Amino acid sequence: MNISGSSVAMFLKRVRLVVFFGVVVALLLAFLCGTRGEDDEDTRGEKDVGDGIQEQLAKVVQPLQDRIKELEKQTVKKYPEVRYLPESGRKRILITGGAGFVGSHLTDSLMMQGHEVTVVDNFFTGRKRNIEHWVGHPNFELINHDVVEPLLIEVDQIYHLACPASPPHYMYNPIKTIKTSSLGMLNMLGLAKRTRARILQASTSEVYGDPQEHPQNEEYWGHVNPIGPRACYDEGKRVAETMCYAYAKQDKVEVRVARIFNTFGPRMHMNDGRVVSNFILQSLQNEPITVYGSGKQSRSFQYVSDLVSGLIKLMNSDESTPVNLGNPEEHTIMEFAEIIKSKIGGDSGIKNVAAAEDDPQRRKPDISKAKRILGWEPVVPLDEGLKKTIDYFRAELEHAERMKEVSSKLEI
Repeated sequence: MNISGSSVAMFLKRVRLVVFFGVVVALLLAFLCGTRGEDDEDTRGEKDVGDGIQEQLAKVVQPLQDRIKELEKQTVKKYPEVRYLPESGRKRILITGGAGFVGSHLTDSLMMQGHEVTVVDNFFTGRKRNIEHWVGHPNFELINHDVVEPLLIEVDQIYHLACPASPPHYMYNPIKTIKTSSLGMLNMLGLAKRTRARILQASTSEVYGDPQEHPQNEEYWGHVNPIGPRACYDEGKRVAETMCYAYAKQDKVEVRVARIFNTFGPRMHMNDGRVVSNFILQSLQNEPITVYGSGKQSRSFQYVSDLVSGLIKLMNSDESTPVNLGNPEEHTIMEFAEIIKSKIGGDSGIKNVAAAEDDPQRRKPDISKAKRILGWEPVVPLDEGLKKTIDYFRAELEHAERMKEVSSKLEI
């Protein structure tokens, strides 16, 4: 069983206290034995001394016993409530990239449904904090592993989410991004083939590139620059889809492909460079809200819980062709900046900067297929989702300040 670092520290404290208590008792017993005289005349005096020592001992021991009880309560980790599933209904589910933004929320949902979940992550963009509340649970396992290397485990379903998804992250090391999309996909498909598991590929609306059709449906082939700065991600995801259907045709692997549109919510990386995180962080810090280009380009934003429910519905459906998962409510980037500013308040202005290269001008999903086949559509209103996300970012900033204070004290 995995044990968190904090639990280990508490356990060691407990051990040290028990040892100290044992030493105190031993010394006092030795003292009592040493003061025992041989003459009967001294018996009453020894008894009085013994009673006094026992009183002093009780004063020393009682706080130690109380402290040990406190430590015992703290070392018993409490987990979110998990539904019980019988062996026949419980699945062994692998989530690659499960410590990331979307992956950690998917982990929560599947764990609470009662399944056995294995998270694989190399923590390039994922964070242990996102899934630490499950560490040690008998249904949960965490593996520090890079999907570009083969993985040999036994599973029933694979949610393949591993890949940096924000422009600063996937542009940081384009070759690594391509390898993650291609070799990672190849390894997961090989695992699915060997174990006869169903696999869901987390694809992206970026496969449509800078679309010339609006809104985008699953039949549209896209308009992508294969040599631009975003190509490592866009084309990586496109080839991953190609691999899925090659394995489905040649080796009868059960594949599901979700084309995910812009998603936001708690656990987003603070500095991932995406619209929502940028605008919220800048506004909370009273910095200018930077809008790339004119701000007339449009996006559609879905809350993360809606996406998670769509992924699970797609995995457990009979639909093997790609399905768009997104919110068709469209906003221009400038409108969105104004929405964020009005919700947070403060003194942040809006600042236009140079447009990003190959930045799509319009992005809106056609989700009629998801509605028809999965019975799925977004249900969380934008206002509600933004409130939860803003609260999360505010708490993260406060946490960062507390950690700075602790660090400064340690350096003194």
